[in-house]
Amino acid sequence: MKNMFSAGLLAGMMLAVGMSPALAQTTLKVSSYLPPNHTWQKALVQWGEELKAKTGGEVSLEIYPAAQLGPVNRQFDLVKTGVADVAVILHSATPGRFPVTELAGLPLSYPSAGQTSEITSRRLTELAPQYLAAEHAGTKILWMAVTPPLKLHTTSVAVTSIDKVKGLRVRYAGKVFQQMLEAFGAAPLPVSPGETADSLSKGIIDATTFPYEATKSFNLGPIVKHSMEPGLASNSFALVMNQSVFDGLSEKSRKVIEETTGPQRAGDFGKMWDAGEAEGRAYMIENKVSIETLSDTELARFKKALEPVNAAAIAQIDQSGKPGSAFVAAYTK
Repeated sequence: MKNMFSAGLLAGMMLAVGMSPALAQTTLKVSSYLPPNHTWQKALVQWGEELKAKTGGEVSLEIYPAAQLGPVNRQFDLVKTGVADVAVILHSATPGRFPVTELAGLPLSYPSAGQTSEITSRRLTELAPQYLAAEHAGTKILWMAVTPPLKLHTTSVAVTSIDKVKGLRVRYAGKVFQQMLEAFGAAPLPVSPGETADSLSKGIIDATTFPYEATKSFNLGPIVKHSMEPGLASNSFALVMNQSVFDGLSEKSRKVIEETTGPQRAGDFGKMWDAGEAEGRAYMIENKVSIETLSDTELARFKKALEPVNAAAIAQIDQSGKPGSAFVAAYTK
């Protein structure tokens, strides 16, 4: 009875001074479907160390990689429902749920400043409050990220022209990638990232679309034989936090989170991704993977085939009443 009275008295005192139960929660549970050697994991560890130092230990991160808390297509719901406080979201894993955001991955569509992840990730984060917040309702967008353009990796056929893609069974992620592959005459198959290596080894698929960095993370080097350059399209990600959890933190902690996230953090993360992409390319070469570079003539054929894909994707979003054209214009400006 005495312990119950003490607990009740403590709770009453906390409420009296305006404290909320969330203030007692200093460890944020972070979910990621990606493996521990991925760039996202490294970035989360760095951010966690920074948060702990700058909040004087009031906020720290407990990171669960490799889909320990749920598969890739459940990451956003994990945060919305409070199973996790923070999560890494791959937008294309839930086709149609983030339609405007996914336009950042349109084939051969990048900001005029360039197509590095540093540039694209920063730009997408800058545009998030105006164009993308509604698609992430119930969460706070900490920063967005755009992969270096995904390359086509094959187990047998060396893709040196658009004709070589026809008939290939290709792992894809997201509606735009599906439409892109269909425009090339390929057969897109929705294989999860973690099952890609096994699917390639067993001949279930002939090829996959990944940035080089991810081929290293998922150990595809010993399996694929050819990679095609340049990359044709990108995937978008977001690091999101449960809005109620954020609101329940102390003013000091909220300020630190604001100061350590946003466009600058996105750009810095993009730099890490770009460095990882270079390492991934070297990893593929070390594994005797042949890098096939499209000629200007063949690249022009790919671009021509993609024009209706991009136009249709934007038009569909506009027709739904969402700002597809406005977003793409702002993103590629």
